[in-house]
This record gives sequence, C-alpha cells and structure tokens, in this order.
Amino acid sequence: MQRTASTRGFTLIELLIVVAIIGIIAAIAIPSLLRARVAANEAGTIGDTRTLISAEAAYHAASGGYYGTPTCLLDPTGAGCIPSYPANAPVFLDSQIAALTAKSGYTRSMDVSAAVTGGLACYVYAATPIANSQTGVRGFAADCSGVVCSTPDGTNVPLLGPGRMDPACTPLQ
Repeated sequence: MQRTASTRGFTLIELLIVVAIIGIIAAIAIPSLLRARVAANEAGTIGDTRTLISAEAAYHAASGGYYGTPTCLLDPTGAGCIPSYPANAPVFLDSQIAALTAKSGYTRSMDVSAAVTGGLACYVYAATPIANSQTGVRGFAADCSGVVCSTPDGTNVPLLGPGRMDPACTPLQ
C-alpha cells in the first residue's frame, strides 16, 4: 500500500510575499513612531521648562525678589539661598529638573551669569536636542519674563545679555 502526502507546505514565493508585506508595513510604521517619540520628547521638555518657570516665580516671591540657582531651587536652606527658609518646608523643584542632566532626549542648561548678592537678577533655562531630528527638532529656552521660546532647527535660543533671551525670539503659542 502506497501513502501519498496530503499536506503541503508554503512555497518560497508565498513566504517572500509575506516578508515583503511585513517590510512595507514596517516602512510605513517606523517613521510615524519616530515622529511620535520626537513629539513626546518635545512635550516633556516644554513641560519641564514651564515647571522651572513656576519654581523660579515661587522662589522669587519667597526670597525677596531674587531668582534661584538650580541648587537653591532644590535646597532653599543651602548656603547662599534663602536664609530664613524653614527646613521642613517644601522645595521648589524636583531633583530630575534641578540636576540639569540630559532628559527626554534633550540636554538642559541654565545661564546664571546674572548673579547678584542674594541670588540671580534673571536666568535663562535652555534645552537643545541631543541628536537633532532624532530626539528632538526644536530648541527651547525660558527666562525670568516667563516666556518660552523655541528655535525651529534645534539650536540655542539667542541671548540678549547675561540671563536674558532675545525678546525677538519665537514664543510658543
């Protein structure tokens, strides 16, 4: 008695068609995912910038008219910060933002060159993409005016002088 195979496997052509379809779907989906990541990084950076503006405004009110360095925003009782600030009172900024380390695909920095006795006359908080067009597209900055500005090419927002952005910068809407 002779047995015949009744099952058949996939042909090479069928497997190549499936691989081609998967490749086409990946080619469509991957750029969308990268754009979504860039948008999320930018949104997180804008949120952190606005958080810093709020922290500086609160520090300004508590310190008698001066802005604080990142160290003072994190530890207001430290040397050169608010002398009468209660030790058990809340801090103005969390350690993630105050550390000025890379976060959400952006490098962060703070221009504190407008230092005066008692604190800062003004400040500029800036964030630029670590890898332009991959981790972010726009550069961001804010100063003591409370305005958040951006650059379309990921470069630094131009400064007018120590601790001041150029007022002709492009503000976020």
